[in-house]
Amino acid sequence: MSVKKDASGRRSIQVEFEVPGTPEEVWQAIATGPGISSWFVPAEFEERDGKPVAMKLNFGPGMESRSVVTAWDPPRMFAAQGEGWGGSPPIATEWSVEARGGGICIVRIVHSLFANTDDWDNQLEGTKSGWSGFFRTLRIYLTHFRGQRSAIMQVMTPVASTDAEAWETLTTALGVKGLSVGQRWTTPAGVPPLSGVVEYVTESPYDALLRLDKPGLGVAALGAFSYPGGQSMVAMNFYLYGDGAAGTVPRETPRWQAWLQERFPMPTELSKSE
Repeated sequence: MSVKKDASGRRSIQVEFEVPGTPEEVWQAIATGPGISSWFVPAEFEERDGKPVAMKLNFGPGMESRSVVTAWDPPRMFAAQGEGWGGSPPIATEWSVEARGGGICIVRIVHSLFANTDDWDNQLEGTKSGWSGFFRTLRIYLTHFRGQRSAIMQVMTPVASTDAEAWETLTTALGVKGLSVGQRWTTPAGVPPLSGVVEYVTESPYDALLRLDKPGLGVAALGAFSYPGGQSMVAMNFYLYGDGAAGTVPRETPRWQAWLQERFPMPTELSKSE
């Protein structure tokens, strides 16, 4: 996963993924607010005279990203440019859809910036590796829930343990530990009800994707990770689909947040600082 470097000073990384659907169907999933929100993070496009001029992505409280749309050619490609990370040069991103045979498309994302040093190469590499889990969710969405209304439920909490210990605790409590892809599963007693099929699981990094039929149709993305600086976190992102999804989120979010905080008590030093 090396950064490509041009003589002009442009540094870029590229990631691509195979998904089912026609170019028009895939375009709806990657180039509209409701589409992107169904597998990535809450998103919306600002329009002027019927044409997108900016894109907003909401990664959490205080973490909204806005970029200016610089190219728009549906259903093939669009490009946008936004602020970099922590003082880096502006980041340009190009999204494209390429049709392949058999009802398959390739989604390709290229991130690039101009710099005369390698100070930002690690961030580019990290951005590339972070797309894998989201693209797997996109594939599940296009395979099983294409075009359905969606709503996102996000719950997370800091933990006073290592990523490995947090993952062990989370997967054991949910009844996911030791399961293989394709196995059906239901949460045990004492856990808010979930059931479905294991779609993906790995411990490098600590991630799992579960295709749900309870509390509604959707995908649960589980993870344990550390922020720069060392604080470990556990996160559960639910992408829920269908007409009832919007009503499920406010009902289920408090239950899952309370369950997570009970299972992973707040670290003492963080509790004192609040």
